[in-house]
Amino acid sequence: MKKIFIFAIAALALQPVFAQKLDRSQKPKPGPAPTITFADPAIYKLPNGITVLVVENHRLPKVSASYTIDAGPITEGSKAGKIQLMGGMLNEGTTSKTKVQFDQAVDQLGANVSLSASGGSTSALTRYFDSAFLLMAEALRNPSFPQASFDKLKSQYLTGLKSTDRSAKAISGRVVNALSYGSAHPLGEFQTEQSINSITLDDVKAAYKQYITPSRAYLTFVGDIKPEAAKALAIKAFGDWKGNTLNLPVLAKVNNPAKTEVDVIDVPNAVQSEITVTNLIDLPLSSPDYHAVLLANEILGGGADAKLFRNLREKHGFTYGAYSSTGSGRFQSQFKATAAVRNEKVDSAVVEFLKEINVMRTEKVSAEVLQSAKNLYNGSFALGLENPGRMAGFASSILINNLPKDFYRTYLQKLNAVTAEDILRVSKKYYNHEDTRIIIVGKQEQFVAGLKKLGFTVKSFDKFAAPVTAAATATAAVNKSAAEIISKYLTAIGGEAELKKVNSIVQNGEFEIQGQKLAAVFKQLSPNLESNEISMGGNVVMKQAYNGTSGFQSQMGQKKEFSAEELAEKKDKKALFDQLFYGQNKVEVAGTAKVGQADAYKLNVTFASGLKQTEYYDVNTGYLLKDEKTRKANGVDITQSTEYSDYRKVGNVFFPFKMVQSVQMPQGSQEFSITIKDIQVNTGLKAADFN
Repeated sequence: MKKIFIFAIAALALQPVFAQKLDRSQKPKPGPAPTITFADPAIYKLPNGITVLVVENHRLPKVSASYTIDAGPITEGSKAGKIQLMGGMLNEGTTSKTKVQFDQAVDQLGANVSLSASGGSTSALTRYFDSAFLLMAEALRNPSFPQASFDKLKSQYLTGLKSTDRSAKAISGRVVNALSYGSAHPLGEFQTEQSINSITLDDVKAAYKQYITPSRAYLTFVGDIKPEAAKALAIKAFGDWKGNTLNLPVLAKVNNPAKTEVDVIDVPNAVQSEITVTNLIDLPLSSPDYHAVLLANEILGGGADAKLFRNLREKHGFTYGAYSSTGSGRFQSQFKATAAVRNEKVDSAVVEFLKEINVMRTEKVSAEVLQSAKNLYNGSFALGLENPGRMAGFASSILINNLPKDFYRTYLQKLNAVTAEDILRVSKKYYNHEDTRIIIVGKQEQFVAGLKKLGFTVKSFDKFAAPVTAAATATAAVNKSAAEIISKYLTAIGGEAELKKVNSIVQNGEFEIQGQKLAAVFKQLSPNLESNEISMGGNVVMKQAYNGTSGFQSQMGQKKEFSAEELAEKKDKKALFDQLFYGQNKVEVAGTAKVGQADAYKLNVTFASGLKQTEYYDVNTGYLLKDEKTRKANGVDITQSTEYSDYRKVGNVFFPFKMVQSVQMPQGSQEFSITIKDIQVNTGLKAADFN
């Protein structure tokens, strides 16, 4: 299969507004922390446990409401995903309305209503708000749980999981939490195809009964509504609702590693590696360290002016951006410093991450840097107060986190009282250096040796955070030569004599990109002529052809001749079945690897042009399971991998009828599955068909 590539600046002029001369050599001194004033929301407690908060704001004839259940982290175990599935099912109709009828009722009001596993929300113009709110309440209290909707959502979740199976970013998002907390911890567990497949509709109904309840619930109204009216509406919708009593879970404390370790997850097709330097922390909002940690994080990795960004991007050019975040709350949370880095620069980037963290732990920040961080928070906090919903958020946060009533009124005063000594103290306390965890998801063969040379302890894990044994991660000794592996492959697909009888191949297939179905026709003529056409709705949208001497790609009416590198790659091909001439190439055995559930021999192939490709051959069947290569396009490295399966016999030769192609670029990845509908050999193609 061939590559398919899918490829506002505003200027502000500031005019002087002061007639007097300004002395710009003197920076203005910071003023005192502003005093924050805002009205408290009205708060009611319903007998069934719901806390109602009302923030009046009559500037616009609109009201919004949210219902949030404070269940805390939920352990799902072998059925991880059932809570999310349950939340999705709340949007699939009620006992009195199908999904279509419910959605029509919402649309007729011009309202927004959405439900999730943690509750629901709605917004509408004042005149329609009561009706919209009652629809939200109906969806929460009386979901219908239709089997067809459950099957549809379950299928969508499985498709979503498969679409991110080869994404280093998605894998990192999963394994960072699993390795930090443990995969059995509610903050570390994750969904898998197996866990989703195990979930039944009865599991979803049981989860609903347990967790959708008035217990530990907060109902917030914001907008053009009087507190008394909001209370009456809450009682009308939820007053007689009874449900399971929730208790906030008590979670066991998880320890950080005793000594800094590097945890590596190998993603061979990754162009960039996702690096996360992380350790667990305990930082409740009530902690006297809280405000100092906010500022420390801003200085270390809060944005483009922070230390990590200036070092890893601006100074070294390792990444598009490097940032940090520091969690807080009632449960253990994470400090994380992250960046997506070119594979070959991973070891150097890790050194710089640790260097900047150590500087925060050992050196005082300057008064200028500290004041800059304070100014940012002063401005953003004040700006946020323009949103009336923030007041309700403040009030519920005070209740949930057991904070002093003046916590947010004195927020900026406490923030501006933080000193450089405080920053140094909290950095040393919350940002680990000698006992931290460095998680790297990427193409390990390009950086593991460098990390070990630097003295790091490196552990290997698979993409589901399970340890990989040393024997499996090492370059395994293979008792077969490259020639033997290639010979077994050629025999498996029909034998050299039969393969040499094939002088042309036409394959018709189909695939889908972003919901659009496309048809594909792939033609090949011995020794190396080829043509690929992609069409949609009967119209050709992309064509690529090579006639043995020159080639082109046309797309959306634009035609582009092949580059010198692309021509060199085409000329490397000596036959319809490349492996017939691999004796002319440098082919090296590079151990074994897993491709899906199959064990495979890994071969590194260097062609006459110098271009390289890695191929994986099934240990048992001999079939080619996967190939991958990295090429440059417009100066950017692009890695393309193709997995082959469903081998079927056509004449006397076996061909793969399914191919999954993944393209990895610095800005993201794309994957699509090609299904071959039919294959014809020796159909009488001519050289003129490839011009």
